[in-house]
Amino acid sequence: MPDPILQLQDVRTHFPVEHGFLFKRHLGTVKAVDGVTLSVLPGEVLGLVGESGCGKSTLARTIMQLLPATGGSVILEGRNLTRGSAAEIQAVRRDLQMVFQDPFASLNPRMTVYATLAEPLLVHRVCPPAAVRARVAELMETVGLAPRYMRKYPHEFSGGQRQRIAIARALALNPKFIIADEPVSALDVSIQAQILNLLASLVRRMHLSMVFIAHDLSVVKHISDRVAVMYLGKIVELGPAADVIERPRHPYTRALVSAIPVPDPDIERRRQRIVLAGDPPSPLNPPAGCAFHPRCLFAQEKCKAAVPPLVPAGPGREAACVRLDEI
Repeated sequence: MPDPILQLQDVRTHFPVEHGFLFKRHLGTVKAVDGVTLSVLPGEVLGLVGESGCGKSTLARTIMQLLPATGGSVILEGRNLTRGSAAEIQAVRRDLQMVFQDPFASLNPRMTVYATLAEPLLVHRVCPPAAVRARVAELMETVGLAPRYMRKYPHEFSGGQRQRIAIARALALNPKFIIADEPVSALDVSIQAQILNLLASLVRRMHLSMVFIAHDLSVVKHISDRVAVMYLGKIVELGPAADVIERPRHPYTRALVSAIPVPDPDIERRRQRIVLAGDPPSPLNPPAGCAFHPRCLFAQEKCKAAVPPLVPAGPGREAACVRLDEI
């Protein structure tokens, strides 16, 4: 078993809630990410799923050091990013890149495709100025775009083409690790498959490691080797993608899996959908014990006593539930 390329050790990202301008009063703390421990192996794609607001994007930005971690460690190939200086973080940017959800918002509308892709090459000095144009053309061809479009602006492209440009920008520095934050959720269904196939192909060809964030388990199953299910800032289930989706152990994962549509109308009519009561609790005031217990169909009094840790739930699998042996 190779050493992990990325390790998260009890990562926490909290945001204080304050009132007042001159004399601020502390009202509470939003625990967006609250004690996440994960590892990603070289060449592995880890899918991160959960409802909107569960902390997926905050975790991604914490890994990238776009948001400072309140506690814990983010370790990339032995380098602790949470304790690194600005210069050390700048050097790590070559190995760690991100593809954002909305390609129109993540691309500068005043920069051409050429300027967008040339900027990281020039800032990090990965190739001489005379070779930049050829490298930009190579990046565009890698993601399926014709180099003749390099002088165009983002608004002249479709949503799928803009996301290809964003992917090309992430690949410009030959990174070892990419975080894809819901890269297909803003695209048409017909385009989603193309972008997913492109990412899967790049992972194989360039030996990349990736954290792929989504709220659609069917999308995650298509591209991921393992899946981590997140609820209210914590990981509640972890394991091989096919096992987690076909045989979910945690009650929350079961509800997510039951929401995956089946293309056969006869099977779809016979399926029993698990409908969760209420909305996810506020991370500002999470419930005691298991955060999922107010919505869980199997909740008992002992679920309110303590936060359940991740425990073994089968070969290569973990789940955070005190009733694993009973349900």
